[in-house]
Amino acid sequence: MKRIPKPGVDNNPGAFLREFRIANGLTLAEASRKTGLPVSTLSKVETGKMSLSYEKLVKVSAGLGIDIAQLFSAAASVAPVTHVPSGRRSITLAGAGPTIKTAAYTYTYPSADLLNKRLNPMILNVAARSIEEFGDLMRHPGEEYAFVIQGQCEFHSDIYAPSVLKVGDSIYFDASMGHAYVAVGQEPCRVLCICSAKDSELKSNLHPTGSDRP
Repeated sequence: MKRIPKPGVDNNPGAFLREFRIANGLTLAEASRKTGLPVSTLSKVETGKMSLSYEKLVKVSAGLGIDIAQLFSAAASVAPVTHVPSGRRSITLAGAGPTIKTAAYTYTYPSADLLNKRLNPMILNVAARSIEEFGDLMRHPGEEYAFVIQGQCEFHSDIYAPSVLKVGDSIYFDASMGHAYVAVGQEPCRVLCICSAKDSELKSNLHPTGSDRP
């Protein structure tokens, strides 16, 4: 796993290259083999005695597996730049998935068999027909994306005026803002929501009813 250090304040590619090499335990000889550039050239670049042409910068970028832009811009933190696919996957058939019923929504959870997901998808069957019936607005960490797949709903928040969303409409928002979906019209309302909050953070905001408690 490669690690990206903070380069020098002058955004010198040579300074970044040296710190990157040291952070990842590479010798000049190893960096030379990876990039195809002579050890002497890399040494001069790192000490500021030589600059690289664009073609050689491309070689450095490809050989070390880093974005060429990182050679010139300070990294925000030490972080991995590669991702090894985990192979995780989950298929949820139509109508399947555990459900939790609250006064405002009935939640169906696709891909519930995957733990520690980075994103949490939910299908909401919206029951509340007014903001008064909904009660206190929900809020949780992270961000949320919602796409109306049936009927229409009114999106309420504690910052913006209510907005009506119809089939095919969507909204992306900061979920720490108080929010609620309220069904409007006669047709049932269903909304696909995808949240970046952890599953535990989402469920801690729910108030299941009776036998539907998880």
